[in-house]
This record gives sequence, structure tokens and C-alpha cells, in this order.
Amino acid sequence: MAMWKNRAKAHLLDISLGTLAAVAMVMGGMSAPALAQNSADSLKLPSDMTIFEDRDPNVRKPTAVVNGQIITQTDIEHRLALIVLANGGNVPEAELARLRLQVLRNLIDETLQIQEAAANDIIVDKAELAQSYARVAANFRQTPDEFTRYLREKGSSAASIQRQIEAEAAWNRLLRRNVQPFINVSEDEVRSVLDRMNALKGSEEYRVGEIYLSATPENAQQIAANAQNIIEQIKQGGSFAAYARQFSEASTAAVGGDLGWVRSGQLPDALSRAVMEIQVGQIAGPIPIPGGFSVIYLMDKRKVLTADPRDAMLSLKQITIDFPQGISPAKAQTKVKQFTEQLKSLTGCGSVGELSTRLGAQVIDNDNIRIRDLPAPLQSVMMEMQVGQATPPFGSIESGVRSLVICGRDDPQDASAPSFDQIMSQIEDERVNKRARIYLRDLRRDAIIEYN
Repeated sequence: MAMWKNRAKAHLLDISLGTLAAVAMVMGGMSAPALAQNSADSLKLPSDMTIFEDRDPNVRKPTAVVNGQIITQTDIEHRLALIVLANGGNVPEAELARLRLQVLRNLIDETLQIQEAAANDIIVDKAELAQSYARVAANFRQTPDEFTRYLREKGSSAASIQRQIEAEAAWNRLLRRNVQPFINVSEDEVRSVLDRMNALKGSEEYRVGEIYLSATPENAQQIAANAQNIIEQIKQGGSFAAYARQFSEASTAAVGGDLGWVRSGQLPDALSRAVMEIQVGQIAGPIPIPGGFSVIYLMDKRKVLTADPRDAMLSLKQITIDFPQGISPAKAQTKVKQFTEQLKSLTGCGSVGELSTRLGAQVIDNDNIRIRDLPAPLQSVMMEMQVGQATPPFGSIESGVRSLVICGRDDPQDASAPSFDQIMSQIEDERVNKRARIYLRDLRRDAIIEYN
């Protein structure tokens, strides 16, 4: 598809959060191309020289003035703290040095977006910013004031998030005014997409996350090493989406690297092979592709327009037994064995209350739980179970051992194709995003940026 042909040539930057090119990744260890070496010969430069400045060429203070507007060190540190927070606070010091430069690039893009919107008389008022900030705080189950204090404790600030909100809102309005009205999608294009989807019914689709890093022959080895470092950080608990937002040079960086649902044939051959070889929840890479390297994360998979058993909605009761602190392994094992035997005597959800009383267990009701939302080891178990049956015990002595009892099950119907309007909207969005990337690229090119 055109999307992947374009990617083979160059990955453009995202439109809303300012995708962060891996500047630090390409610093150091780069040899000049042969053509550049030949051109330099005409300068007759001395082979041994002294540079009369005491400086480290790999260190640049990450502050800038963008068309007269200052980005301070504090701005960078506050945004960096948000990234660290998204990764559970576990970011090595070497990674922080690279991230600071990435964050600077992000802030420059946001500044350009806000400035261009203002030049077109688009201003996000303070009341709207406050409402959006309150929604973000609510996601953390906090009031705005509580969330502000929480951010301050973590080394960030409300202003950092509000700046991000302002840039996204202003930029999206600008696109709706200056780009979207000029996007045209024909009915024939939409029908063609629907026909292809129906023809592919039953084939496998994959929901894939990608982190793309551009590379040249000269710096390929260093970029591959940095990609491997990102993989290790994610395997140790880092957020794939957070790393994609900050490092990926693909247009999907704004949505955490999420490519959406794709078929293997839509991906470059190297990525297609990797996706089919890994399981849901696994990561692969760095994978060499034209123009650089990709790190692939398989988020999910399904069959096109076909019901997936993992979409069954369950009504569950969870039975949990706890263990006294300091209990011996032998006594704990005896208690788990007793729990296992008692579960076999269950005659449906109606007997859960009696069983919990005998065992001194806790019971929690969970309605409308999709099988696919459960941990992977439990999914295969639950798909084979009937109403009234209980899973084998699972958990740990420290956090408690539990079992899930199925009280109700609604199996999914065959999925229907997206509507005509949904397909048209998706194609329009893709074209708006492409134009927006070009728009932002032109703003960067024309901007006056002074680095300190």
C-alpha cells in the first residue's frame, strides 16, 4: 500500500505531539560520506589542527528561542519528568541525556503549532484548557488541585501538560480550517475498501505497535544499538507507547506507535515475518528495513469480520484467599490444596457464598469482562470453560490465591464491516495527517530557531 511505500522512502514526523527524531542516537561515531570527503579536499585543510575552543561537541545545552519565544531548561525538565513518570520512574541516566534532546524537539514543534494557529486567529481559551486539564486529572482519580500537587511532587508541573493540551487543540483546529476542507474522498474509493474487506473475511489481522528509527549506512550500527537499548528498557517494564511517542520517527508516534489493525501483506516483508513469528504481548527487533530500523510490538490479533471467542463477555465472581504473614511454605501449600479441592465441589455461582464462608475467602463480582482483557494465561483457560465452572487457583502467597467462577457468558456475533461513513472518515483522516506532516515540516524549515 501507499502508506508503506512512503515509509520505505522516509518516515515523516507526527502532527500533534511533535514526534521526536533520535537526535542523540546519531551523535558521535559518524563518518562523512565519500562525496563529502572529496569535496573537503578542495579546502586544503591541514591534517593536524588545533580547534581553539574548549567544548564537548556531543553536548549542547537544550534550550532554544523559537521565533522569539523562549523554551527554558525548566520547560524541558518538567516534560522529561512526565516521560519518566509514564515509564514507572525507571529510566537510566544515559537514557535521560538522550530524552532531553528529544523533548526539546517536541517543545519546538508545539511552539510552532501554537504560533501558526495564533497567526490564523486560533486561540485556545483558558476555560477550555482548564476543562481538558480536569479530564486528565480525573483519569488519575484526582481533582485538578490534587493532580497539580502530584505533578509538582514528581518534578513536573500543570503548565507542562497544559502546554501539550494547548498545542494539540490549536493544531487540530488549524487543520480543520486550512487542510480538511480541501481533502476529497470519492465514493468509488470507499466501495473499493469495503469490497477488499469482505473479500478478506476470515484472514488474520494484527494490531501492531512500531517504533521507527531512521538510519544511514554510516550510523546504522549505532542506531541499531540504540534500538536494542529501547527494547531492553521496554522488557524491563517501560511503556512501549511512551517510548514510541518520544523516539519513533513514524507518523504514528502521536498515538504511541499504534499502527491499528493491519494484515501481514500490508507490512514490509521483514516486519510481516516478525509479526507472524511472535505472540501477542511480545516485542521483536531491531528489524532492518529501507531507511532505518523498526521495533515491533504485537498488541493483539484477530480474523477479519469474524467473531473472536476472546470477545465473549463474562460475568464473573472472584474468590480470594489470603495468607497470614510469615506462614510456612508447607502450611500455605496445604491451604492452597484445600482451596483447590473445595472449588471442585462448586455447583455454580449460587454456591460461591457458602464456599467463601467455609474458607474465610473474599468474593468480588465482576460483570462485563471480555476474555481478551484478561491476562494471556487465563484467556486460553476461560475459553474452554462453561457457566458455573471455576478456574484453577492462581496468584501468590504474598498477594493472595484466587479463582474466577463464570456466572454468565455472552458469545460474540460475527463482526460486521465498518460502515461507508466510517471508511470515508478513516481515509480522510489519513490524508489530513499526511498534509499536516508536510505543513509542520514547512513551519520548521521557515522558523528562526536559536539554540543556547
